[in-house]
Amino acid sequence: MKAIKYILIVAIMPLTIIGRAQTLQQMDNKTNPLLCDPEQGFCAIPDTGNNILPGSQIAKSEKSVKIIYFTDPICSSCWGIEPQLRKLKLAYGHAIDIEYRMGGLLPDWSYNSGGISKPSDVAHHWDEVSVYYDMPIDGAVWLEDPLSSSYPPSIAFKAAQMQDAGKALFFLRELREMVFLQKKNIAKWEHIEAAALKSGLDTETLKIDIAGKGKELFEADLALARDMGVRGFPTMFLINNAGNKEMIYGTKPYTQYEAALVKLDAASVPEAYGKSWKDLFAKYASLTAKEFSELSGKPRADSEQELNQLSDKGLLQKYTTKNGSLWTRINNTNQ
Repeated sequence: MKAIKYILIVAIMPLTIIGRAQTLQQMDNKTNPLLCDPEQGFCAIPDTGNNILPGSQIAKSEKSVKIIYFTDPICSSCWGIEPQLRKLKLAYGHAIDIEYRMGGLLPDWSYNSGGISKPSDVAHHWDEVSVYYDMPIDGAVWLEDPLSSSYPPSIAFKAAQMQDAGKALFFLRELREMVFLQKKNIAKWEHIEAAALKSGLDTETLKIDIAGKGKELFEADLALARDMGVRGFPTMFLINNAGNKEMIYGTKPYTQYEAALVKLDAASVPEAYGKSWKDLFAKYASLTAKEFSELSGKPRADSEQELNQLSDKGLLQKYTTKNGSLWTRINNTNQ
């Protein structure tokens, strides 16, 4: 989209892992981390570390390749790679182990730089990036019920991981659908609790862990991001059993993720998976048209037409926003 060379979005914001002093120095140097290039799929910020792999903090994997994925519940570029990431899981789930780490996207609003100094400045930019990534995002949440920080949902995710890794991923997806489509402030406990209940998590335990161990785990993620030199989101480190590493920074086409994986493990081949709507919705409770197209291999227009026909027949439930739709299987259960 050449008309949008640079868009100020909240895909990446100053990280506390950089430190407030460094953030102020960036502003003085007119290096604005909110100046993003959606055509490259990332928002660049200065290096924050040595880009190393602290072995003591990386759990070993029984699979051939571990992926350390730094993300954030309100990262719009991370929402943009959901189609590619979901396909990677289906095709190479036997070969990869994905470790989700939170990066601390929005500490608070105590800064003023580059035209974005308050939540309402973000609304239009989210609408624009929604069109660019072809993933439904309604920026009006920043006008109607803006988040003060992305830390509460990030800590909640770390607490959810303590209960069940699978349910935690379902929980993260629920949080993202809430903020990107339903315009809900997921920093509030009422929405965190609702997402947790839908995900099958114990909310009382979750609340305790958010105030305790979950916060510690989140802080450990911030420290790891600093040590590994994470410069923004999404960032993925792919590491094989020999310690060889590939890094993918930003939103990229599926083929780039696959190529990095195969480079680290030449023996990895994609497994066949069912591509009918029934098969895909059995794997994932909800899909956008872009996701369905990526996973099924069908053209984007054909995918949306098929999903609309299924919702018209009452086989799927459709949720429509001003910037796109989401289709959910009926009688949704945890995945």
